[in-house]
Amino acid sequence: MILAAGRGERLRPLTDTMPKPLIHVGKYRLIEWHIHRLAEAGINDIVINLSHLGDMIRAELGTGECYGVAIRYSQEPQPPLETGGGIVQALELLGTEPFIVVNGDIWTDYPFTQLQAPQGLAHLVMVDNPAHNPDGDFVLQDSRLKDDGQGQRYTFSGIGVYRPELFTDSGPGRFPLAPLLRQAMHNEQVTGEYYRGHWYDIGTQERLRDMRQFVMQQQTEQ
Repeated sequence: MILAAGRGERLRPLTDTMPKPLIHVGKYRLIEWHIHRLAEAGINDIVINLSHLGDMIRAELGTGECYGVAIRYSQEPQPPLETGGGIVQALELLGTEPFIVVNGDIWTDYPFTQLQAPQGLAHLVMVDNPAHNPDGDFVLQDSRLKDDGQGQRYTFSGIGVYRPELFTDSGPGRFPLAPLLRQAMHNEQVTGEYYRGHWYDIGTQERLRDMRQFVMQQQTEQ
């Protein structure tokens, strides 16, 4: 599942007329980059949630045939349902097996081939803390993630694998994912891994410029 329903407030006015996942970074739009990387890893069934300017995403990507994948859409209201609510609404499309969820507004060269089904309820990919999140999100210790305690804190990359059972007690509606993850961490049901490669979150115009410069340099060197 690629999360693509957000409004992108901090990128206005750019996102007034274009949804964040359709922003060009180098040769590809952000969401196209994810689709290509997922397809290369053999992941061909993709669900995308839509809200803000969602018709533009649907029109651009279609059924996914031109990317060699099959895309289905989960339409959300305005405002969108946040990450937790968006996943719950899409569960009927995601099935009963563990599934990958990727934020549509990040760029990374993380190899999706190394993702595996979680031993517990969730498995998250963690990265170094960027300047805009210096304290990190969770503690990674012996491949387990904790909300507090001693140990190195890292930032959640926006890439995770989840079992549907994580959402068993969650009804429909608008709610964030973080409280569910924290409860699962309390029960020692969340594992994690640290990724040392390239990762960008384009939450602001400045971060978008930085990412574009990096990607253009990478493509020039290839």
